[in-house]
Amino acid sequence: DSAVWDALTHTTLDGIRVPPLGTPALVDGLPPTGAPGEAPFTRGRSGERPEDGWDVRSHVGGVDPKRANEEALLDLAGGVTSLWLELGGPLSPGDLPTLLSDVLLDGAPVVLEGEDPLAAGRALVAAADEQQVRLHPDSNLGLDPIGAAVRAGAHPASAGQFADVVGVAEAAGVRAVVVDGTVVHDLGASDGQELGYSLAVGAAYLRELTAAGRSVDDALALIEFRYAATDEQFPTIAKFRAARRLWSRVAELSGASPDAGGQRQHAVTSRPMMSAHDPYVNMLRTTVAAFAAGVGGADAVTVLPFDSPLGLPSTLGRRNARNTSSLLIAESHVAAVTDPAGGSYAAELLTDELCRAAWAEFQRIEGSGGIEAALTDGSLRSRIDEVAARRADQVAHRTRPITGLTEFPNLEEQPLEREPDPLAREVHRYGAAFEALRAEPASQPVFLATLGPVSAHTARATFAANLLAAGGIPVMTAGHTEDVPSLLKAYEAQDKPRVVCLCGTDAAYLEWGADAIAALRGDGATWVILAGKPGDRTVDASLVDDSAAMGLDALTFLTTTREKLA
Repeated sequence: DSAVWDALTHTTLDGIRVPPLGTPALVDGLPPTGAPGEAPFTRGRSGERPEDGWDVRSHVGGVDPKRANEEALLDLAGGVTSLWLELGGPLSPGDLPTLLSDVLLDGAPVVLEGEDPLAAGRALVAAADEQQVRLHPDSNLGLDPIGAAVRAGAHPASAGQFADVVGVAEAAGVRAVVVDGTVVHDLGASDGQELGYSLAVGAAYLRELTAAGRSVDDALALIEFRYAATDEQFPTIAKFRAARRLWSRVAELSGASPDAGGQRQHAVTSRPMMSAHDPYVNMLRTTVAAFAAGVGGADAVTVLPFDSPLGLPSTLGRRNARNTSSLLIAESHVAAVTDPAGGSYAAELLTDELCRAAWAEFQRIEGSGGIEAALTDGSLRSRIDEVAARRADQVAHRTRPITGLTEFPNLEEQPLEREPDPLAREVHRYGAAFEALRAEPASQPVFLATLGPVSAHTARATFAANLLAAGGIPVMTAGHTEDVPSLLKAYEAQDKPRVVCLCGTDAAYLEWGADAIAALRGDGATWVILAGKPGDRTVDASLVDDSAAMGLDALTFLTTTREKLA
């Protein structure tokens, strides 16, 4: 039945329809994916995975040099295979000798980000010279002037240090440039927009490198890409596969040799998907994200600690983060097979559709004059803001649930305390509006006026309690009631809260709901909510002030309810 199929089909923020079941018909006419390690590299940049799986990369930054060194050495001893160093705040390029003390720079790749890339690159090379070794060839000086400008809300200015940083990298035999797609992901971009942005930035850097006299192949070898991995498993798998195919096409159109278009990828678990409330759920999110990135073929994976949204991560958070990849690789053997999603009808279709959405975004950016022009005129940001607004609306209606925040919240949880992160960046967390409500608990509870025995009112009472808890509103429950007098007795025993929510079956509503509402109003209730939908067969809408049922705008409902409690 086509109606059932349509009802089960999910539509992404890029307008891609994801069917409930993959069938051979879905892949009819799709372009060939090639073999692993061969253009267009959809199935992987290399023909087979190394025995140790992907590069497990930890993020270090936001702390003083000595502490950063301790964290880096602990991570490396615990299974991390490369370091991503973010300079700024307490760390400057001059601190790299202390930060990298006892780090074997020929064995562990180091990727830089942040403050003064030229000075940082020179300091990194000097640290290797001090050890009398060459930097690991997978190291990267992290030059990304466009990404840095987006994060800072400034206009890109790449001309100043670009040539000098690249010269330092070439002399050291390492990469120079990172195209960081997470900068727009953190602002709310869709997968297609993140990929389209990365293609436009990559093309801009490619033009700059070749204009300086390098061959296309040599320029491609200097660039690495960074993407966000979310807990939306199949879209994330498809994103990394699509990114390689798209970049291979850019390389082909630029005149590169067939083998030069393989994209090196660094996956980072999404910051916006995480929650500051019930933060342990973040471990589940990042595990799914790391799994998807690994299955999608990412070369390096950074799992951000579960307590990152709260400030500087704890030792526990960092340990769990690095162990996530170790468990996936060594115990679950996720990396044992190259491109395990290859051939899946649903995965292949999603990869192709995402390629088309991303290429269309790339063309929009190029059509406006390139990435710098699209950033300057605000056209790219306006498209990202529109997607972010649609996602926020889905979160508000709880059709995009966030466990522990919009669904199954725990008002009794004890908040975790963490040091402030001096490098905290602008991140549009998907549940930010609900987090704001939870940050300031409601001044009073809502009284759940439960009608009848527990077995009759539990479903709607549980629904109402969970919904209200998502807005930081506690509840008091009447429990088993038999009639209006027993309900009023329970109400008075709870000091008569002025906001009440009627919870019961439709039959109970029809039988004595109107009398209960009248009695509660007469005893002090000033705002009455119905759990369920009012109507002829339940309670007349004129008798209640608001109602709560599946599909409501939960954010608006909670905001209104809190106003009535104030």
